[in-house]
Amino acid sequence: MVLGLSAALARLGENVTIITTDSNGDTGQKPLDVPLQIPIQEQGYDIIYFRCSPFQRYKFSLDLLNWLNLHAKDYDIAHIHALFSPVSTASAWVARHRGLPYILRPLGTLDPADLQKKRQLKKIYGLLLEKPNLAGSAGVHFTSVQEQKISQRYGVTTQDFVIPLGVNSPNSLPPKGTTREKLGIDRDIPLVLFMSRIDPKKGLDLLIPSLASLLDKGLRFHFVLAGGNPQDTDYEEMIKKQVQDSSLGTYTTITGFVSGDLKYGLLQDADLFVLPSYYENFGIAVAEAMGMGIPVVISDQVHIWETVQSYNAGWVTPCTVEELTINLTAALQSETERKERGKMAKKLVTEQYSWQAIATLMREVYQKLSNRGN
Repeated sequence: MVLGLSAALARLGENVTIITTDSNGDTGQKPLDVPLQIPIQEQGYDIIYFRCSPFQRYKFSLDLLNWLNLHAKDYDIAHIHALFSPVSTASAWVARHRGLPYILRPLGTLDPADLQKKRQLKKIYGLLLEKPNLAGSAGVHFTSVQEQKISQRYGVTTQDFVIPLGVNSPNSLPPKGTTREKLGIDRDIPLVLFMSRIDPKKGLDLLIPSLASLLDKGLRFHFVLAGGNPQDTDYEEMIKKQVQDSSLGTYTTITGFVSGDLKYGLLQDADLFVLPSYYENFGIAVAEAMGMGIPVVISDQVHIWETVQSYNAGWVTPCTVEELTINLTAALQSETERKERGKMAKKLVTEQYSWQAIATLMREVYQKLSNRGN
């Protein structure tokens, strides 16, 4: 999201600098002998990477905070992504004390369900650290109206705005059918694609029995389970075993995490994208699928569901096996309906989720809330 927005803002003539850590092994394309903390030019914007130190586990960087403290005066506004992350939390504190207006994007971290994880720790962290950050923010960026409605604010009144995420279009696509052939999937049956993190909140406990029941009823399709979860490999292995031990096993391809040609090849060849998640503050994978003209079956806890429904870009279901099965049956029984809703899905993304349109809206917010606008 950050890269797509930054490139679009740069095309509008804005000067954008991203500061981040090397916690995921990212250092950009710089040669090994070039030190970190040197800006890298990427599509009109700069990225500066900082070594994680002294707390690698928590993606923390004193160097990043020192840099922000020194250079805050050079910028008009900061856009800080994620709460309950030590480096983001500390960056908001630095920005506030250096007089740099900042916007917070929670990424779903203020959802009451998410706050139940490590509840006591988050309660203390939230009240002591994030509450003053929220109170001192110039604005809070939500990506859906539903996320805005349910998010916790710790009693603080915030200036909120809702701007969705954008969809990155691939530069090139493999020929249609190539990925099916590579994975040995029959061209003549619908390909049902799940592409997301393998996590309990994604609704796989609903999806697997639902798909298995459809096979028992005689519906023909092939299921692709694409995704991984390096933080919870036990759950990932449990899901794989559950699929393989069910009637789905013969009709399923499990790919693990996908990117590049394999990712876009699957999106190119899929007939239906499914995500019956218990919670998504936006659902970028859903938007990516719709951008490829794929109709979607999503739960009413994916917070763009109302937009999907208003465009008739797919099927929306409550989080029950029974209702999910009804909607999947409707989707799989009519190729004509899938194609019509796929066209509307692509129209939705073109009109609502293009990066250029989103960058234009975001720039207006920046101008209003920044040092330039005050």
